[in-house]
Amino acid sequence: MDPKPEFATLARHVRFVLVAPSHPGNIGAAARALKAMGFAHLAVVNPRLADFRNHPEAVALSVGAVDVLSAASEHPELAQALAGVTRAYAMTGYTREFGPPLIDLRAACVEAGAQMQTGDAPAEIAFVFGTERSGLTNDEVALCHASCAIPADPRHGSLNLAQAVQVAAYEMRLALSADPPASRFAAEPPAGVEAVENLYAHLEQALIALEYLDPDVPGKLMFRLRRLLARAHPTASEIDILRGVCAAIIKRKSERIGSKSPVRQRG
Repeated sequence: MDPKPEFATLARHVRFVLVAPSHPGNIGAAARALKAMGFAHLAVVNPRLADFRNHPEAVALSVGAVDVLSAASEHPELAQALAGVTRAYAMTGYTREFGPPLIDLRAACVEAGAQMQTGDAPAEIAFVFGTERSGLTNDEVALCHASCAIPADPRHGSLNLAQAVQVAAYEMRLALSADPPASRFAAEPPAGVEAVENLYAHLEQALIALEYLDPDVPGKLMFRLRRLLARAHPTASEIDILRGVCAAIIKRKSERIGSKSPVRQRG
């Protein structure tokens, strides 16, 4: 059996994504939380203040983690912040009717840790946190593979953004410090966010070609299919199979349309 990767090596493959944070102090405090747990990849999506890295409150609350704060990547959209990610967890305290399945934080970290310690290369993992006041939108949750909840007292279950980041980073550190499950075979990691999103677009085209989905009245079909596939954790090769099926459906549709073209009369 290959030696277990060092924690510092694995930690480089875990990112913590803050979506539309309102308070720069929370970004600084999140940077401190990550560094305390040995992580350093902080991504910020559409922050309210563009110069958050140099904001006095952010710098003051980073407390020894100014390097993590300064190195934070900035993105206009969540999809860009998730580029290259294999498994993304939407940090939300409640399930969405048509969102990905809800699991507790510890189970999510154990799952992510197992994926990172098997296979030829570590999986890329992301924990996604919403804005302070309203959390993640349904569309933002839909970009993730699973919804993830921190068990808390239902009478007062709301955590500050930086506190939630701290808890997630702590649980992920525990998971990466545990021994990976024994396996005779290298597991193929789940497909990344881009590959899954491309599948959904292709699948929608195929369903329209089959006349199973009306693009003018789509209803909630695609949301239900997202939830189904999120539970399946499809790998890159499985995504390729499904997209091949979609391509065949679309091709047959074009052939049927072509066969119905009128035959020209010869003079």
